[in-house]
Amino acid sequence: MLEPMYRADVVIVGAGVAGLSAAHRLTSAGVTTTVLEAGPCAGGRMATEKVDGFRLDRVGQLLCTAYPELRLTPGLDGLVLRPFAPGVLLHSDGRRHRAGLPAATGGARGALHAVRALASTPSRSAPRSGAPLGTAVDQARLGTALARLAATRAERLLARRELPAGQALAARGLPARTVDGFLRPLLAALLCDPELTTSSRVADLALRAYASGRLCLPEGGAEALPELLARGLPPGTVHTGVRVTSVSTNGVTTAEHGEIRCRAVLLATDARAAAELLPGLRVPDFHPVTVVHHATDEPPGTGAFLLLDADRGGPVAHTAVVSRVDPARAPAGRTLVSSTVLGPPPPELDTAVRMHLARLYGTSTARWETLAVHHTAEAVPAMRPPHDLRRPVRLLAGLYVCGDHRDTSTVQGALHSGHRASAAILADLGAGSMHRAEPPGTALREAA
Repeated sequence: MLEPMYRADVVIVGAGVAGLSAAHRLTSAGVTTTVLEAGPCAGGRMATEKVDGFRLDRVGQLLCTAYPELRLTPGLDGLVLRPFAPGVLLHSDGRRHRAGLPAATGGARGALHAVRALASTPSRSAPRSGAPLGTAVDQARLGTALARLAATRAERLLARRELPAGQALAARGLPARTVDGFLRPLLAALLCDPELTTSSRVADLALRAYASGRLCLPEGGAEALPELLARGLPPGTVHTGVRVTSVSTNGVTTAEHGEIRCRAVLLATDARAAAELLPGLRVPDFHPVTVVHHATDEPPGTGAFLLLDADRGGPVAHTAVVSRVDPARAPAGRTLVSSTVLGPPPPELDTAVRMHLARLYGTSTARWETLAVHHTAEAVPAMRPPHDLRRPVRLLAGLYVCGDHRDTSTVQGALHSGHRASAAILADLGAGSMHRAEPPGTALREAA
């Protein structure tokens, strides 16, 4: 229970992963920190609903093992990541085709070897001339391009001319069918942006992370990440059900506990809530995301792959048998299929999704049980060009802001914005010598 006029060095408003990661760095530096969350639990949009033994993510953004902040953020040492099968499955012209780089390809030579191996494999999923990736030569060019991205420093990618991602892809020299059949659906899944209006620099960073690691999910659901961060903080740091009504450089006012004094305030809410507390902060556009969860007793035969629709033949952008990726998300003997719809959902959503999934998986979905439909209108901040990947986190001495709307709208961006904000606070409080929150030269490298 918070006492009126309770004092702390720093009050953080919002217990999403950005605020929690900042709290870890601040408390590690000996700075007394209080985190106030209006909701009933920590995590923000990284929430997981439990239904009959199933664990259902509300937004379900994809993570990548190459995200640096998953390794650098204090408190995430115990995070277990469950990777998808290497590469992805693409559905095109009624067939599924395996595409993408396996993990640990060993650079450009390894990538080229892997792509050629895929091209020469006489299996049902092997690409053919009319497949999304085109010919074996087209696949080799794609593999080499992705491997080159993986080896390119982020600074060089961020120095490229900035365009909407869709326009930039068309100018890269890759065959149109490779762009439309593979890169577009992959980037749409990574960025939650079906029209690829996102900055090409952000898209390059997303492809770089994809080529450098594996797509993955947190074991047990998206909530596992914020819960791990919250549990690792000193007891009494996080207070839920506390609504902040105003902020200043030396305190916050809450609806339930009056004024709480402090030396600095960090706004770690979503962009709209931050602007309500600080009028004048820019509120970006957002990409809506709808996640539809189905249960079945007979799993589709796609294994642990992420399945993308290269044809855009229905509402589902990507889908997966999530319980094959992370068995903790379904009770024994049951299968969880989670599917993502990007953009405004169509009328009769469940019917349209079922029909589309039947084509994608090549099986009847008539007996699948709909567990939940989660629509989030403001799921992911849009990052259209010109996009500043390092929007200021220090508004003035004593007042700071962080979140995915200040960096890139990914879990990596949210964590890194908390990293930057904690560094600014420590510097202003004179605690910089106690804890170096952002090693020199890492800001651009960690922007993926």
